[in-house]
Amino acid sequence: MNYGYVKVAAAVPQVQVADCFYNIEQIERLMRQAADKGVQVLVFPELCITGYTCQDLFLQDTLISNAEEALLQLVRETEDLPVLTFVGLPLRSANQLFNAAVAIQSGEIVGVVPKMYLPNYREYQEQRWFTSSERQLEDLVYIGEDPHPMHRQFIFNAEQVAVAVDICEDLWMPVPPSTSMAIAGADIVVNLSASNETIGKQAYRRQLVAQQSGRCICGYVYASSGFGESTTDLVYAGSAMIAENGVMLAESERFSLEEQLVIADIDVEYLRHDRLVKSQFSYQPKGKDAELNIHLPFDLPEYHREEANRLSRTIDPHPFVPNGFALRERCEEIFQIQTCGLAKRLKHTHAKTAVVGISGGLDSTLALLVTVRAFDLLQIPRERIIGITMPGFGTTDRTYQNAVGLIHSLGVTFREIPIREACVQHFQDIGHNPEVHDVTYENSQARERTQILMDVANQEGGLVIGTGDLSELALGWATYNGDHMSMYAVNCSIPKTLVKYLVEWVARHQMEEETRRILLDIIDTPISPELIPADEAGNIQQKTEDLVGPYELHDFFLYHFLRHGARPLKIYYLACLAFRKQYDKTTIKKWLRTFFTRFFQQQFKRSCLPDGPKVGSVSLSPRGDWRMPSDASAALWLSEIDLLIE
Repeated sequence: MNYGYVKVAAAVPQVQVADCFYNIEQIERLMRQAADKGVQVLVFPELCITGYTCQDLFLQDTLISNAEEALLQLVRETEDLPVLTFVGLPLRSANQLFNAAVAIQSGEIVGVVPKMYLPNYREYQEQRWFTSSERQLEDLVYIGEDPHPMHRQFIFNAEQVAVAVDICEDLWMPVPPSTSMAIAGADIVVNLSASNETIGKQAYRRQLVAQQSGRCICGYVYASSGFGESTTDLVYAGSAMIAENGVMLAESERFSLEEQLVIADIDVEYLRHDRLVKSQFSYQPKGKDAELNIHLPFDLPEYHREEANRLSRTIDPHPFVPNGFALRERCEEIFQIQTCGLAKRLKHTHAKTAVVGISGGLDSTLALLVTVRAFDLLQIPRERIIGITMPGFGTTDRTYQNAVGLIHSLGVTFREIPIREACVQHFQDIGHNPEVHDVTYENSQARERTQILMDVANQEGGLVIGTGDLSELALGWATYNGDHMSMYAVNCSIPKTLVKYLVEWVARHQMEEETRRILLDIIDTPISPELIPADEAGNIQQKTEDLVGPYELHDFFLYHFLRHGARPLKIYYLACLAFRKQYDKTTIKKWLRTFFTRFFQQQFKRSCLPDGPKVGSVSLSPRGDWRMPSDASAALWLSEIDLLIE
């Protein structure tokens, strides 16, 4: 747990209505299970010590007194458990009865939070029995013989995390109490709830949990009453959910007859980073709620067992690429964003044509597909697109045939302009030996191609459509003022790991058989700039991933570095988990160092990028997501990588 994660859980115990001592036995058992699994913050349902459905029994002294005694017994018997636990019961104070959440830890009562919003409509009648915390008379409540702090907006503070409390109806209010507490620093909100089931209610409840975690940029841990509550009029299904910044991490099985313990790891470092990025989050509310937040200290448990410290969440090795139907939806939306962006630029500039350099590789293929779709959208004939193939020293027959075939199959105007003779002349002009395949040899070809594209665009009154992608920009794998430059860069925020899925989506959903066949073969072609001559068999000799490393690793590094602000130590830890079956730790460390070295060295290329549309949560445009000095030092990041233990 040294990487900013806090292990949380929502527990749904079996209950017997009004049998307090039976109920605390179930609660204690779940607390011990949670502690064994390394849980640090645990929440139970609303009024779990008595059961939520006691109705007028809540006004009986027998139930109130025994609930208090049961709480004290639970506190004593869990003295050895360090997990911060929230349980619910009716508590009496100054002739008032409160529906209260009590925080307990290591045999101590940390604080008490009384419920503020008491529902009194339809099936709910809480105002019949309880007093709202807005009318609370005393700041202390006696439990047994000892006074304990009681306040409706306590924030439980540890160095690593701050925890706030909602109680059921709070979540359904226009402005839940947890909103102001999140603004005041609460990273995680726990909700003790007793929400009954009706048709369609779970979907709405799930939305509320996810949306509140998203609005508050927090973790949200929700536990609602389950089996054992009275079914005289209502049924409780035991809905437990854990969300993080709008994303559902874990959920219970509803309508289970068994107790449940739902566990997830909340990435508090990520949440705090997001709050820093979204600077408007710090705007404090000016109403009275802003002044009500009171901080109470607690110690976040530390466990030293391997099982307890094992991360329970799955780390996606391809964070830019969703699974299943979500991938199809994402591809469709991204393609539309790219298309609309280019269509606006074409219309604004009154461009007569668009010029695209086609290599037979993935990036130029995607750029051409976007251009074709934009022309179709604007009802401009495709013949006014000029697809130019520019064979060079490293062009292979496979990529050449795919480039030519693709241009023709799409009905685009075809032009072939070989660059070999021009480059040989250029080598003579500058005194370069063409047998020396160095950076001059490679970049001369890239710049020659860009000059051709720019001049043809000027000649025809059109725009050069850029082909470079986000991953290449991150690594600087682009020739400055060569393929680095264009008049509109449609792929500039598409990561390499997603490009092939976009091309495949277009192939399978928008293309005829011949074009589809070519596109699928392009997807299977090794990634290469083809600037070095092919081998004796005519195959690609220069493979990008052999030189700079696997793009799936670099995209993973890029996502966590930019989107979450993660340091190399954490990125390495997560990568080792995500890619444990593909790469060993030495390999991951090697390419992580390459990533940070190149990312810092190559910023000067990103500082002068052409225009292009942002499509996802990560972009490198100097006018958008990422501003960085071109001469910033990578020393701090590289020194941390050097300390990594493989």
